[in-house]
Amino acid sequence: MTPDKTDPPAGPGGDPPRAAMPGGMPGGFPGGGRAGFGGRAFDPRLLEGPIPRSLFLLAFPIMGGNLLQIAYQLVDAFWVGRLGASAVAAVSVSMPMMFLLMSVGMGFTIAGSTLIAQYVGARNRGMVDHVAGQTLLTTVAVSAVLGAFGALVAPYLLELMEVAPDVYHNALGFLRVQFLSLPMAFAYFCFQSQMRGVGQVTVPLYIIAGSVAVNFVINPFLIFGLHLGVLGSAVATAVSQTISATIAIILLSSGRYGITLKIRELRPDFAFIKRAFNLGYPAAIEGSARGLGVTIMMFLITSFGTVTTAAYGVGGNMMQLVVIPAMGFSMATSTLVGQNIGANNMPRAEAVARLASMITFGTLTTIGLLAFAFANHIAAFFVPHDKAVIHEASVFIRTVSWSYGFIGLQFALMGVLRASGNMIAAMVISLVSQWMLTFPLAFVLSHRAHLGAHGIWWAFPIANVITAVITIIWFSRGDWKKRRLIAPQTLEEEEAEEIAEQVVV
Repeated sequence: MTPDKTDPPAGPGGDPPRAAMPGGMPGGFPGGGRAGFGGRAFDPRLLEGPIPRSLFLLAFPIMGGNLLQIAYQLVDAFWVGRLGASAVAAVSVSMPMMFLLMSVGMGFTIAGSTLIAQYVGARNRGMVDHVAGQTLLTTVAVSAVLGAFGALVAPYLLELMEVAPDVYHNALGFLRVQFLSLPMAFAYFCFQSQMRGVGQVTVPLYIIAGSVAVNFVINPFLIFGLHLGVLGSAVATAVSQTISATIAIILLSSGRYGITLKIRELRPDFAFIKRAFNLGYPAAIEGSARGLGVTIMMFLITSFGTVTTAAYGVGGNMMQLVVIPAMGFSMATSTLVGQNIGANNMPRAEAVARLASMITFGTLTTIGLLAFAFANHIAAFFVPHDKAVIHEASVFIRTVSWSYGFIGLQFALMGVLRASGNMIAAMVISLVSQWMLTFPLAFVLSHRAHLGAHGIWWAFPIANVITAVITIIWFSRGDWKKRRLIAPQTLEEEEAEEIAEQVVV
């Protein structure tokens, strides 16, 4: 998709001339350097000054938020682990299917955050609010349908996977509660992505911190106090997610953080929804492919028994934990690159991409070495009383940990592709990673090479390295620099929008 208007020519050093930047004022800020939407919504440091400072301003709060988001699962794993291997296996079996259905709706969230970031860079406040309202409406509606569908088909999926009898009952209860709470989870995820788009990343951090604290407190009460077992863990997560979503809607409605959620923006705009769908469906397919790949992988893993399934759950939790820096820098990179594309500053966008790639590779390589050294201790934290699971999980962690740096490199560059609206590239890379590398390798190594569960473990690092190389090649082609989803807003358009906004108020 290309802009409707010709971008302004580059100035010295590749930057767009100051007077020609969106908004028509020096520095591109409406009103001659005004701090932006509502005074607090836009941080001018994200579009100027040292890139490392801008990157870390976003990345650290995002990492904190992602860490706390993963803490939902870690809290569940911590308390459920006290119930034994079958309980851990029940949660492990459930998570890939949850991820699969969640990924379908996440495409709209990604499309919304990409558009918001570019509209922020172009200084188009009206479209920021419109995109936010339509994205929230669409994702909640989609998640409600998916949640109802998931709750209905859950028994058939578990039967198809031939889940062991001691795991089936707990897995079914856990799945159904999680599916029915999807709209609340999606409402908060939508809020979180929109805040990233406008550069407000600390607010979601505070909300999720309180939510995780609630989850940690009520988990043991429901699991052990009310004797709900694994079901209690699912209920605790649903309650805390509902609290987060409620607070998020209140803050969006207040207009204090760069987005004002108005009733009129919640009326379906089918033209925008179509545009968002065209932008978001590759991301939905990408996420679904990952989720379906993990689900199919679970079929392979469960064939090796409860210990292997539980070990995979422990190793998967560890992998989610260690990629938090990669996710943080990927999301920060996407926001910075998107805003700079919106402001027509491609040289800075490319510099952000290269720096983020180096940082994530180095950071995750270091974390991988630490995970390798302390694999036994990590496994024992999740399942303290089962030596068989501890041993197998530690083997999984040691096998995969050396490739963590390549995961980080891939995440950073994928963030750049998404920021430019090049969702097709991210989708293709994901499909190749899951369906041409990870699962085929896992099957061949475990069955044809007779390596058993260890063959599955080795499929992950091999796929990580090859996928990173493919992503580097795609990024180096430079096609992402030729894409721009929006046209710069002229001074006349911006003034007319501000007048209209004042009339409405």
